[in-house]
Amino acid sequence: MKTSDFYYDLPKELIAQTPLEPRDSSRLLVLGRESGEIEHKHFYDIIDFLNPGDLLVCNDSRVLPARIFGIKDKTGARVEFLLLKQISGNRWETLCKPGKKAREGASFTFGDGLLRATVAEVKDDGNRIVDFDCDESFFAVLDKIGQMPLPPYITEELKNKERYQTVYSHELGSAAAPTAGLHFTDELMDRIREKGINIAYVTLHVGLGTFRPVKVDDVTNHKMHSEHYEIPAETARLINETRKNGKRVIAVGTTSCRTLESVASLYGEIRACEGFTDIFIYPGYKFKVLDGLITNFHLPESTLIMLVSAFAGYDNIMNAYKTAVDEKYRFFSFGDAMFIS
Repeated sequence: MKTSDFYYDLPKELIAQTPLEPRDSSRLLVLGRESGEIEHKHFYDIIDFLNPGDLLVCNDSRVLPARIFGIKDKTGARVEFLLLKQISGNRWETLCKPGKKAREGASFTFGDGLLRATVAEVKDDGNRIVDFDCDESFFAVLDKIGQMPLPPYITEELKNKERYQTVYSHELGSAAAPTAGLHFTDELMDRIREKGINIAYVTLHVGLGTFRPVKVDDVTNHKMHSEHYEIPAETARLINETRKNGKRVIAVGTTSCRTLESVASLYGEIRACEGFTDIFIYPGYKFKVLDGLITNFHLPESTLIMLVSAFAGYDNIMNAYKTAVDEKYRFFSFGDAMFIS
């Protein structure tokens, strides 16, 4: 199976640069897994495709405003820091641009002195281990001076930082949004519950590796990045109860999907747990938990289009993507959605 098998031609103007208002006004392509049949709806119509007793599993991770700009002491050079992973306390692994300005021992100030930093180590891969220092909570300072780490294909400025968060985001720690959830409003969530559909939450902190391209020709040689997940006891109970009752477990987003399938693959069941996953799902994978998936439209040749191809069938997905292009759907993080059932 070749990476090039998952290429599709996407006109640049179909890459969504800004989110729609309201959130649930985006379009929804509904795809039947077995039939391959396609319907064109709006996201607020999702409730019509959900049945009482079904369970939506959402990722409640919250995006860090992880992009900050520091001024180098002595020289005044401006350097961009992108927080990748908390090592301990205020020590973080970061990506710095330009890297040559952030050598070991270099010190910086941010936000007119609200935050200070020293580069403790330069790793072999070029990432920096950085020690930050501030007078108040690090995350409170970050909320004041940080910018959202939008994907590189979004070039327009995001005016409202909350539009890159789901309405149910709670657990701070992602470097990118679990974008399938961006379409939900509080009102839509209430209507879903009123219909008798349950909602449960997992946490998977999305890493920047989600944007890392597949650079190998043979899909099976690709090495996935690792991300931290957690499944609470109540979520595990609801999933197992739903399956026992013969109802559907529907993942909101590929991150929720990867969390559930990782745990089922590791333990042979869904249980309350936490850990790290680098599961790579591509055609041929046998799904253990999922009955449905709500997702956005993904980049050509990405691991995510491979995942949805595994779930819905390669031919069905490639045809759905061609149809979406022809129908001028909006693509990627701020784009339209797909429901695979």
